[in-house]
Order: sequence, then C-alpha cells, then structure tokens
Amino acid sequence: MRKVSNVLQRKGNRVTIVPPEMTVIDALRIMSEQNIGSVVVMKEEKFAGIMTERDYSRKVILKGRHSSDTPVGDIMTTDFPYVSGNDSVDACMQLMTSHRLRYLPVIEDEQLVGIISINDLVTETILTQAETINQLQSYIQS
Repeated sequence: MRKVSNVLQRKGNRVTIVPPEMTVIDALRIMSEQNIGSVVVMKEEKFAGIMTERDYSRKVILKGRHSSDTPVGDIMTTDFPYVSGNDSVDACMQLMTSHRLRYLPVIEDEQLVGIISINDLVTETILTQAETINQLQSYIQS
C-alpha cells in the first residue's frame, strides 16, 4: 500500500511559504508566478495554515474586501488535519473527502515536511494501478 512518503519522494517536498502578514495580492502574485493553487503560511517557523485560491474567492472577493490591504493570515484556512509520511494514500483520500479539502500538511516531529494535494493522491493511485497492471501482464505472459 502506498504511503504519503511515496508521494513526497515522487513529487518532492518543496513548499512555497509566506508569512501571515503578507498581503493577499502579493501571495496571489507568487501563486501565479509559480503556477500553484496554494501557499503555506508559517509563523515563527511553525505551520499556521494554507491560503488557497478558494480562500481568496470566498473570503476576499465575495465579501467585498481588497486583496491589497488584507493579510494572508486573515483568510488562510487553519483547521487542517495533519498527516505523516506513514499514512496511506487511501486514508488521506478519505480524510480529504470527508473534510472537503484539497491539501493536507505533512508533519513529522512537529515540523512541516511537505504538502500533498488531491491531485498528488490521484496521480499516485494511477501510478499504482499501472504498476499492478504491468505485474499482472508479466505474470500472465510467463
């Protein structure tokens, strides 16, 4: 069974980090430049939350706020369940589905070691299925 550690090995553990004081517009610029849908918010070297495109649309645009004077810390999502490298891909998919999340922080020894997205988990599942198919084809042919 595939684990979160497999996902991080494949995709890497690079995370774009911003402080909670950064304006939303500056965070959005970073997200656009890097073609990503979220940034991790860290405060005093601790995971504080994640700001996503969804947070921006629901907590700034729809509320008539201005992204140039709204800090990321005001709109970030903070109530994420944490996962570790030992958690299974299936368990993470269930967690994301039940909490309606697109991202999960990966925490080891109270330190952020990466972020996994629903896309990462789907990709890992597809790769696992392809490996199983190849193994079955090899078995049948031998």
